[in-house]
Amino acid sequence: MVDVSKWPLFTLLSAQELASIRQACIFGASANEAIYITHDDEVYVLGLNCSNCLGTGDSQSTVVPKKLDCLTGKKLVSLSYGSGPHVLLATEEGELYVWGHNGYSQLGNGTTNQGVSPILVSTNLQNKRVTEVACGSHHSLALTHEGEVFAWGYNNCGQVGSGSTANQPAPRKVSNCLQKRVMVSIACGQTSSMAVADNGEVYGWGYNGNGQLGLGNNGNQLTPCHLIALQGFCVVQIASGYAHSLALTDEGLLYAWGSNTYGQLGTGNKSNQLGPVQVMAEKERIVEIAACHSTHTSAAKTQSGQVFMWGQCRGQPIVLPHLTHFTSTDDVFSCFATPSVMWRMISMEHDDFLTVAQSLKKEFDSPETSDLKFSIDGKYIHVHKAVLKIRCEHFRSMFQSHWNENMKEVIEIDQFSYPVYRSFLEFLYTDSVDLPPEDAIGLLDLATSYCENRLKKLCQHIIKRGITVENAFSLLSAAIRYDAEDLEDFCFKFCVNHLTEVTQTAAFWQIDGNMLKEFISRAGHCGAFKN
Repeated sequence: MVDVSKWPLFTLLSAQELASIRQACIFGASANEAIYITHDDEVYVLGLNCSNCLGTGDSQSTVVPKKLDCLTGKKLVSLSYGSGPHVLLATEEGELYVWGHNGYSQLGNGTTNQGVSPILVSTNLQNKRVTEVACGSHHSLALTHEGEVFAWGYNNCGQVGSGSTANQPAPRKVSNCLQKRVMVSIACGQTSSMAVADNGEVYGWGYNGNGQLGLGNNGNQLTPCHLIALQGFCVVQIASGYAHSLALTDEGLLYAWGSNTYGQLGTGNKSNQLGPVQVMAEKERIVEIAACHSTHTSAAKTQSGQVFMWGQCRGQPIVLPHLTHFTSTDDVFSCFATPSVMWRMISMEHDDFLTVAQSLKKEFDSPETSDLKFSIDGKYIHVHKAVLKIRCEHFRSMFQSHWNENMKEVIEIDQFSYPVYRSFLEFLYTDSVDLPPEDAIGLLDLATSYCENRLKKLCQHIIKRGITVENAFSLLSAAIRYDAEDLEDFCFKFCVNHLTEVTQTAAFWQIDGNMLKEFISRAGHCGAFKN
């Protein structure tokens, strides 16, 4: 299963938000924009919002997900993005929505005005059901259910396939040698276009300066041209990088051509190829290939699940396919592509597999599987003796010294509050603590009593992060009481730096007299009362 948290932008989401994701895509010039679809078919966006590419109706960036209400309930089947960026989205009903950068009419709505929110494009697409979309830098392609290809937008190199280099403001059917053929997939390089027919033939048009059309020359093509070099092969997948192309046949063979500045063809050198060359011939059958118009990175997955990468990988040119530890080609782009965008909209396969850490977290306070209960303030917390013995020296000693099969399976706790003790036990299952600083004081007391040094440090971190003028003196008192020297110094300095405000709080005047004298004396030595 793909882990979307490998993309930095998704680390902004909570665990609950991450679990809700069904489909997702990271895009943008610096991989700073994201769109995701939930299991409830709600569409959310977040990020930098260059050129209004989030579709939120404004130009504001956001680290908090914003919902695109107009797309709620619409099941998405294809999504692509350009360099501006502009965004194309096809729904299950065959509708085409667009938004974002539109300086070259790449939105296909007949204007060059930026699309600040999703727009339904219907010009020349009435009664057509769009099944797939693809974007180049500033041009767009759409594939219909009938196998027709429509193109529009920037056309300086013929990438729209209209026979001219005039920009195309609205979707136009790509004809010529595609006229009587049924296309089944499409792809875009920066300024080139590719399509695969139902019989496995490949066609290309647009910019060809690096040989990315695979025609044996480097001349631009204003209309689709048949890639003769692959005649006799049945191509089932095509992928376009910035200026290179990959093709996968029904026999699991991989061919590459075009630009090779970073070794993205995987041929062992950096020489461009004007026509297809077989790559990874000595490897087992290949089942998936990956490239993206905004990167010079290539990836492939074999039948046994091995994932290879080559090309520009974190700035380093890798000229031969390199075996990775990944299980998905998507992971190659999250970790090594520049920018670290997604080469496709990914779908989350939420299967039943859980890691050891996830399984432990799930079973905390589970009455079904527990063999021990703690009773605090009249409430029960269900745990597992084995986990406590493995994770905590205090319990290991307790069970070894005093526990036997005949002893009761409920332990009464009266020296700590329920929230504090629950957080402690949950820490043993998850290695994390989520408490307000005031409760963290009690947990710090427990950590000190049980000699849990790592928990002690976590509590100190929570307290430092949550210190305010109102609670500073209470936290200082706790730090002194629990012998947390580092925290004591931190709280003391905070109190001195905010002395006027702190001395006006009720907590300051409610503390023990001896401690107040000690604080005044220590603060005096620091010159805090010189004025």
